Amino acid sequence: MAAAPAALSPGTVPLGVLLRREVTKERMERPDVLCGEANRSRKGEDFTLLRADAGQRIPGDPSTSFSVFALFDGHNGSGAAIYARENLLNNVLRAIPTCFCREEWLAVLPRALVAAFVKTDKDFQTVAETSGTTVTFVIIDEWVVTVASVGDSRCILESADGSIYFLSADHRFDSNPDEVKRVTACGSKVGKMDIVGGPEVGPLRCWPGGLCLSRSIGDLDVGECIIAVPHVKQVKLSNAGGRIIIASDGVWDDLTCEMALDCSRGFSSDVAAHRIVNEATRPRGIRDDTTCIVIDILPPENIAPSPPKRPGRIALNNMFRRRSQDVPSKTKRSDYAEPDVVEEIFEDGSPMISKRLTTGYTLEKIFAPSSCAVCLVRLKSGQGISVHANPLQHEKLQGWQGPFLCPSCHEKKEAMEGKRRPRGSSTNVFGHMC
Repeated sequence: MAAAPAALSPGTVPLGVLLRREVTKERMERPDVLCGEANRSRKGEDFTLLRADAGQRIPGDPSTSFSVFALFDGHNGSGAAIYARENLLNNVLRAIPTCFCREEWLAVLPRALVAAFVKTDKDFQTVAETSGTTVTFVIIDEWVVTVASVGDSRCILESADGSIYFLSADHRFDSNPDEVKRVTACGSKVGKMDIVGGPEVGPLRCWPGGLCLSRSIGDLDVGECIIAVPHVKQVKLSNAGGRIIIASDGVWDDLTCEMALDCSRGFSSDVAAHRIVNEATRPRGIRDDTTCIVIDILPPENIAPSPPKRPGRIALNNMFRRRSQDVPSKTKRSDYAEPDVVEEIFEDGSPMISKRLTTGYTLEKIFAPSSCAVCLVRLKSGQGISVHANPLQHEKLQGWQGPFLCPSCHEKKEAMEGKRRPRGSSTNVFGHMC
């Protein structure tokens, strides 16, 4: 018996409704996706991935193409950033069955991103490097944007009406008390740098190691309480389009979202990226690697972004437009037709990989009982370990005990969820100092 889909957030517009709306209305044309990048380097640890045509959901069918843009802000060396740039996209695509239609492909994408981030992190451990990296990973399929993030790089969206939406999460300890509690519960200490004979200084950090982030890829020497499970958000733009800005902390430490948009609005994506980097480095010079990617999602043949319709009235939105719970399921399509609305499809930032692998879509169509749900290695009969704490109870409710993990991925899951003490933590107290 197939597993039932998990409940959506209250009022969230289901993906199927949004996609069927495109069919029942006059078909929305594919947008033009334009990208610009700028960088000013101090340590040479920022890397990007820019692929306007990254692949096709159905091989050989250009109408199913999608775009990928990503920023990797490395620390303690560039190894983790380079490794993630070279391997993460392939791991995402391997985690999605090739037989899926567009609705299914988009529905499983958030879970595929979780599995791919964890696999990339696990595989990087074999390289035996101690570097780490933030990751902000954006996939654009027509008007649907999916963002997965770990670390403190930021991704924002400005819609055509001038509203700003946050598409990523901030995993700095200073900004995330829930992550402080999680890491502390795993056995690590979180606090500011303690100077002998003086006051505590600087941002909150994880000790040993001194990392100020709770999630990243790499950072093996800091311990497995620093996890690679990403925050994932998926939204759908109206056919008026919008502008996405992805930037490293070298930008956001000096600019607010409004400042970044104000200095770049009305310019092409390439010029906009350079203006943002220049504005961020102008007051105090280059103190850190400073990288910015600007992506314009535009109606076809609109080669330059238009100014927002309501300049000067920018609203910061953490909550996206959602369908009212009072709206009946058979609402006429005209009741949905509201221009320039950004609609939330999915969001989850839970650190629990067991939860992240078992929410949303019919699981048995994604995870073969004979394969590990993270690394995809083939499992021998009886070798797989269920992600559930009570597999028999889950089987009664959902019809099977999966998804399953191989022994090494299960061991990593247990460590990331704080069910065993971290191993391999660095004895170097000051370690990364990111």
